[in-house]
Amino acid sequence: MPQQPKPPSNEPAIRVVMMPRDTNAEGTIFGGVILSLIDQAAFVEAVRQAHHRYVTVSMHEVEFHEPVFVGDVLSLYADTSRIGRTSLTIRVRVCARRRLEPECVVKVTEAEVVFVAVDQQGKPIPVLCNAP
Repeated sequence: MPQQPKPPSNEPAIRVVMMPRDTNAEGTIFGGVILSLIDQAAFVEAVRQAHHRYVTVSMHEVEFHEPVFVGDVLSLYADTSRIGRTSLTIRVRVCARRRLEPECVVKVTEAEVVFVAVDQQGKPIPVLCNAP
């Protein structure tokens, strides 16, 4: 029987201001910086579900809809969509609040991230204690 995740949080897993060091030659934020933040937000949600060491197995369907600029505040919302025996599937949504238009919030991207819980030797372990 699949495990039930804890209810979604209404708060962002991460909120961060984008800085000049994160820009590419076009003056927008590197996609790789945002991918890293997605991974971190997913980890925050994974630990909220169960405290373990986790490794990222995959990140699916990342398509950037809007650019991110220096000074934008990114909010990354993460919800667990599935708990398997040794894995968690987490959906992360990324929104940007524009620095020059604080009332303007745009959806930047979303991604599905899969983590596997591992022991000290890197071997998969059950996510929840009562997992079969």
